[in-house]
Amino acid sequence: MNILTKTDARIVVGHRGNRAHAPENTIESFAQAITAGADAIEFDVHVTADGIPVVHHDRTVTRTTDGAGEIARLTFEELRRFDAGANFTKDGGESFPYRGMGHRIPLFEEVVEAFPSTPLLIELKTALAATEVRRILEQRLATERVLIDSFRPEALRVFRGSGIATGASRDGIANLAREVMGGRAAKVDFQAVCTPLSYYGVPLPVKRVAGVAKKYGVPVHVWTINETAVANDLWLAGVTGIISDDPALMLRLRARIPTDLPL
Repeated sequence: MNILTKTDARIVVGHRGNRAHAPENTIESFAQAITAGADAIEFDVHVTADGIPVVHHDRTVTRTTDGAGEIARLTFEELRRFDAGANFTKDGGESFPYRGMGHRIPLFEEVVEAFPSTPLLIELKTALAATEVRRILEQRLATERVLIDSFRPEALRVFRGSGIATGASRDGIANLAREVMGGRAAKVDFQAVCTPLSYYGVPLPVKRVAGVAKKYGVPVHVWTINETAVANDLWLAGVTGIISDDPALMLRLRARIPTDLPL
């Protein structure tokens, strides 16, 4: 069974790979997260001007590379020239250990192929990526190890009826939250919930949502958690997945949780 849709586990998901220690959303970052023992990796997908899905978080390449411009306005050939390790630093800019090391913004297909047995939590940043992402997953026989998430309902609709697990849209999370507050039973047409602790500064009742979601057999994965005290509190409250920039740190915490505590 897909570990990203199970409720009877406490899992650690590498947020954009091993983001605390390597350039985010790169093959290197994903490899480090997997080596550290992460149960799954999380990453983001945009589409280039020539219709190719690529793994990158921001709408533009400025923050993480030595290039500039919007991904949607750049061809893949143009995008591939940029150094995706150029701006990574752990010491406030004193050093850039991955600069000039050949790290590039990867193709979505490249990531699926590079990690053939790793569970993948895929965040679609644009609905334009959905059809091609579904095609690649089906072609690569990767449909049973992924969870597709997006705040855009139109992106998730492409996967309905495909057998590919999807996360809750904003409306789905809102429906669960309403049930938490005493409203009517939620309509659950998703296989997992991926949520932050707050949305645009408004705290979300994540622990209570996790309790309601479990009633429907749906796990709740929370991002981005980098403090062990917060992760411990969430796990003990019934949250399934901790999505973290530092998966090794969260794995050390998980190893200290008594195995006889209820999930």
